[in-house]
Amino acid sequence: MMTGESIEIRPILQDKLPQALALVERVFMRFEAPDYAPEGIETFRTFLQTKEAVSALTFYGAFSGALPVGVLATRGNSHIALFFVDEDHQGQGIGRALFSAAKSACKTDLMTVNSSPYAVEIYRRLGFTPISAEQTKDGIRFTPMKCIL
Repeated sequence: MMTGESIEIRPILQDKLPQALALVERVFMRFEAPDYAPEGIETFRTFLQTKEAVSALTFYGAFSGALPVGVLATRGNSHIALFFVDEDHQGQGIGRALFSAAKSACKTDLMTVNSSPYAVEIYRRLGFTPISAEQTKDGIRFTPMKCIL
């Protein structure tokens, strides 16, 4: 880590979930929302507030002390549903460490993601390749991608 601070990767338990979701929304609004129409922003925010949707995910966090500075959530251990790192902690290997934790828990030899336009190159660096062209659903722009593990 460039900052010299200690970062711990661990599952996000229920007590830290509100902080994790706040980080996700904050980073989304800063980096992703500019690429979306109002409908897409609302769709994403509604997803984060839907208990059933969120409870179906497995969350991994990068923690600096008690605070999450990065979040990766999977559905079914093989589909990345959320992947966000706090702006001040980007470029320090935190995303790669979170992906490594999720990859270790994956029970198949394939991971998938519907990448936002902003993150396509980040996923490419992690070994993902597009499986179709960019699509839009409910205002959310995404490129379906896969990574063979």
